[in-house]
Amino acid sequence: MFTKRIVGWSTRDDITADIVVDALGMAATIQRPGPDLVHHSDRGAQYRSLALGKTLRETGITQSMGSRGDAYDNAEAESVMSTIKNELVNRRRFKTRDKARLAVFSFIEGFYNPHRRHSLLGYRSPTEYEKMWAEDAELAASIRS
Repeated sequence: MFTKRIVGWSTRDDITADIVVDALGMAATIQRPGPDLVHHSDRGAQYRSLALGKTLRETGITQSMGSRGDAYDNAEAESVMSTIKNELVNRRRFKTRDKARLAVFSFIEGFYNPHRRHSLLGYRSPTEYEKMWAEDAELAASIRS
């Protein structure tokens, strides 16, 4: 949530635990999370699955779930999904699921992460903001040494 970058995602024909495990695996591979990372979700069946619990334990990520009926608990994830729907899905028709999957990939990796500006990031893209933050952290570390 810090940079608004989408680091793990998956598309499937169903909403089983596999979709969440796939997305978490992608995120963990890309980001290599530290020991204090928390995976927060709503109480959907795929998030309560044994498969996800096992994957979280194996990657050292702490699981957190929102309280029942809390509409604001998953607001950030809902906001990202709304953006994808409004800026991509609702603007076109896809002839096949594979074409839809390719469009989602292109949107996330080719536009959203590297180019889409966010007001909360000072009108920078997630990739740009991460780079700026890493450079600032490196500078701060060099000053301390």
